[in-house]
Amino acid sequence: MYVFRTSISIFALCVCSSCGDTLGEQALFGAGAGGAAAVATDGDLITGAAIGAAGNIAYCRKYPSRC
Repeated sequence: MYVFRTSISIFALCVCSSCGDTLGEQALFGAGAGGAAAVATDGDLITGAAIGAAGNIAYCRKYPSRC
């Protein structure tokens, strides 16, 4: 259950992060936010960065007008 809550926290933070104009920027910004959230919640840094990158890319692709 702890891993699930940590993943949700990381995803929520990434959605709030800046989108970026290109796919690379979106991945980078999301990874940075996810990595920071993972460190703050004592989660795995690599997993947090991966979740963050994927979450930010998905959000930016789904809602481009909000970025």
